[in-house]
Amino acid sequence: MNRWWADDVLSGVKPIHWISAVAAAVLLLTAVVLVPGTVEEPAPPVPASCPQRWESNEIGRWVPAPADLDGVEDSLVPGTPTSALICAYPGQNSNPGRESLAGSRTLTDQAKSMAYDLGYLPVTTERIEKVCTLIGGQVTNYLIRFAYPDGQALWVGSAEEINSCVTTTNGTVASDSYIGPSITAAYRTGTWKLLQPKDPCDPTTGRRGQNEQMVPDGAIKVLVCREVSSGNSTPRPSHGPEHGEQQARELAAELNSLDAEPGGNTCREVGGGQREMLYLHFGYEEGPSAWVRINPGCRPSVNNGVLVGDLNDALLAQMDRLAPPA
Repeated sequence: MNRWWADDVLSGVKPIHWISAVAAAVLLLTAVVLVPGTVEEPAPPVPASCPQRWESNEIGRWVPAPADLDGVEDSLVPGTPTSALICAYPGQNSNPGRESLAGSRTLTDQAKSMAYDLGYLPVTTERIEKVCTLIGGQVTNYLIRFAYPDGQALWVGSAEEINSCVTTTNGTVASDSYIGPSITAAYRTGTWKLLQPKDPCDPTTGRRGQNEQMVPDGAIKVLVCREVSSGNSTPRPSHGPEHGEQQARELAAELNSLDAEPGGNTCREVGGGQREMLYLHFGYEEGPSAWVRINPGCRPSVNNGVLVGDLNDALLAQMDRLAPPA
């Protein structure tokens, strides 16, 4: 008798049938390999329904709940959502709050580009003081629910309003860049496009990072516009409509060296004489431009919509070289 087998019998342990064990292992491995192929991919998340009312007295600047997503502290819409549900709440700016839901539209193939543009807007956690006109008229508040492939979602609240004085928020950070007409166009047509000013000298929506620097890094060109008290704004570059990368980066460095702090479009007039302003538009290889406004007759005299600072002689001399006074 085989001693190994005899010892097992005497100890009460049943002998192992190795052929059966190997076959079972092969079957188990086969099952493990086959299982993933039989699991269906999860269906894309379906956007939740719109709230029946706009539950805030503010124009824009409200969402049903802030999202717990990576990146919401740095961008209005982080990541790449798969759909965007737009909910519309029309009313009057003289009596804001509790507007009823008027309709909705879902964007799918347009959601990525919409998120890209909104994600590039300059944001802040500060409540920026700003001056607005007070024309009475219609307002339409909007909620936009961005849905992500993993089932998560994020709300953005904004509005279109006759005074263009709106704050857009995701519940964590906010932007004073005005995008109301672009949202209205997307709601009506189903196509998203971030509308740009017709005049290249008019302020744009700005660029992410302007809450940290007057001009975010990476500018490759700059357009300098001088606006006189008559209201006419005309590009006045010394060589063509735009200056190149060297001038753009030198000017950006000078602006970023200012002692800046959070602030909006308010200022205190100083001095007298003819009033004029300078608008600087910094272009980049990718994404929107960053704008800076310089008003020598005001304090603070420099602002980018999120930060403010004061003009110095070196910066003023640089402006005069790039856009000589008329």
